[in-house]
Amino acid sequence: MELEKLEKVLTIHVRIERTIELHQDDGDSVVMISFTGNATGEFFQGEILEGGIDTQVIGRSGGRHTLSARYMLQGKDYEGQACRIYIENNGDANKQWNDALFRTRPSIITNSKALSSWNNDLFLGEGFPTESGVDITIYRWVQ
Repeated sequence: MELEKLEKVLTIHVRIERTIELHQDDGDSVVMISFTGNATGEFFQGEILEGGIDTQVIGRSGGRHTLSARYMLQGKDYEGQACRIYIENNGDANKQWNDALFRTRPSIITNSKALSSWNNDLFLGEGFPTESGVDITIYRWVQ
């Protein structure tokens, strides 16, 4: 995707709460990270509801580091209407992406009428480290 065809729609400010880890003798590991936080942006403002979890598998398939986060947000859309947004964020951690820790392909489901196009739009996410966790910037593909 060309960056000039991406529109920034949302930033998720993740605060890490707790981790659960599994390590194998051959070096593979799984880390499950529970988190809270909030979202800011021109189109939506809200809070992450209880139950946000990111599952990372590290070392599988020749050193790959995959992640899969699922969480729900509650807040208001740009028309001031109360709504919820569910995000499933799958991706890879890879050092080749400038300052980003990882890139993802978010899928979004919302009950906001104003944001209903997000149910079918294509998105790209990038994660950046912060003192309390990570900020995930979500971009929408614009045609």
